[in-house]
Amino acid sequence: MNAFEKLIGESAEFKSVLRSAEIVAATDVTVLIEGETGTGKELLAQAIHESSSRNNKPFVTINCAALPESLVESELFGHKKGSFTGAVSDHPGYIKQAEGGTVFLDEIGELPLSVQAKLLRFIEYGECQCVGDAIPHNIDVRLVAATNRNIAEQVKKGLFREDLYYRLKIVPLELPSLKKREKDILLIVNYFIASLAEQYGKAKPRFTSSALKQLQNYSWPGNVRELRNLCERLVVLLAGQEITETNLPVDIVSSDTSSSGFKLPLHGLNLEYLEMDLLKQALGVSGGNKSRAARLLGISRDAFLYRLKKYSI
Repeated sequence: MNAFEKLIGESAEFKSVLRSAEIVAATDVTVLIEGETGTGKELLAQAIHESSSRNNKPFVTINCAALPESLVESELFGHKKGSFTGAVSDHPGYIKQAEGGTVFLDEIGELPLSVQAKLLRFIEYGECQCVGDAIPHNIDVRLVAATNRNIAEQVKKGLFREDLYYRLKIVPLELPSLKKREKDILLIVNYFIASLAEQYGKAKPRFTSSALKQLQNYSWPGNVRELRNLCERLVVLLAGQEITETNLPVDIVSSDTSSSGFKLPLHGLNLEYLEMDLLKQALGVSGGNKSRAARLLGISRDAFLYRLKKYSI
């Protein structure tokens, strides 16, 4: 199976990113993957590694945001025993552990400035110097980085080195958010439902057309990760059952504005009061001109006059 087949989608923007990723996978060029949280940046990085000549070597993932700031340098580049308090033994570092393979630096925008210069030198010369070691060592590692931050803005604020930014961004790959891939949502749902049902040994649930419409109309702030989590929940709790709107989370259902720009409050409303209020507002905006007020509400003048009479306005 092609490593990129795990990334499901037919939208033009998404397929363009995959085509570029397949091309760069055949090289050792440094890649910067950009995109919102949950768009699949790590999955794309892994596909690049698996499609490269380094696929029989380690793929080491490092979440820069999870590294304690005081230990970032030693975690990445390693340290010698006794080089600082608590260094009770030699530690090779994540980069050394990935020798011959690929290092994936996730959330690289969180990397402290104090370590960025050393990372830049590693990218340019392959030099990896352990904390407490006077001599740097050359290590053959391919670097793929990812961020959900706007690194260019961080550069302007002095939070990220400009030279490192441009060295990372030799080949930028930007994964589109799921809300920009509306046509892909059903494809992804079918893929997750099938694979998760097989994983858990459950019968696949079935969606009504209205439930699928709700999924397509939702903005998915958590992107593909949020969609996968929902599919997993439905497979586990409603195996083999029919999924209707009532089985979907309330934030997904209440976000559906496909029929109009107005959202019905969950607690309901008084329709007559709302109509009276809109008639009065239209009269106010139009300066009492009934023909213009009717146009503002998208109804005929006769219909407008009928409603005024109905409510004694």
